Amino acid sequence: MQGLADGYFVLPATINDYLARNPHKDEVTDAHPVVQEALAETGDRLNLLLSVDGDRTPDSFHRELGELMWEFCGMARSDAGLRKALERIPQIREEFWRRIKVPGTGEEFNQSLEKANRIVDYLELAELMCLDALHRTESCGGHFREESQTPDGEAARKDEEFSYAAAWEFTGTGEAPVLHKEDLVFEYVHPTQRSYA
Repeated sequence: MQGLADGYFVLPATINDYLARNPHKDEVTDAHPVVQEALAETGDRLNLLLSVDGDRTPDSFHRELGELMWEFCGMARSDAGLRKALERIPQIREEFWRRIKVPGTGEEFNQSLEKANRIVDYLELAELMCLDALHRTESCGGHFREESQTPDGEAARKDEEFSYAAAWEFTGTGEAPVLHKEDLVFEYVHPTQRSYA
């Protein structure tokens, strides 16, 4: 939820100021090899999206993926549900690349193409979110693991196992991401089990 709020409300209001105050010394031009590579990859992906000519809209895939995430990787989740989502997401991805229908061309403003391109990223993000949620076998913050509760039904913490900040490294579509951890050190205020009973 914090990522949604920061991404939607905070970032647009802060990024321009940050860029204006922190000019890049090594300016990267369109001729830079990394820029050329990114442009070529993006062009290839957009052309592929336009060429499939299937029978499903970007909105139908977006809705299906959203419902899957709501059901199995929402505020309450379980091992079985997360595994079901991780099984289904690659199937949706495969179907997406077989059945996506993007009308129009890439030469003009094309909202269907924009949506379809975002869904490619959403599929990767959804899979990573489910993998991370499956990995974290505790109830944490606003996310409740059904297998991780106290006898009173409260969210059970596992600080001895999960006191770290995590970052997952993308290694490619269909490849296992790499988990990087940075241990959290609590000097003054220590995590404790909540109880609302």
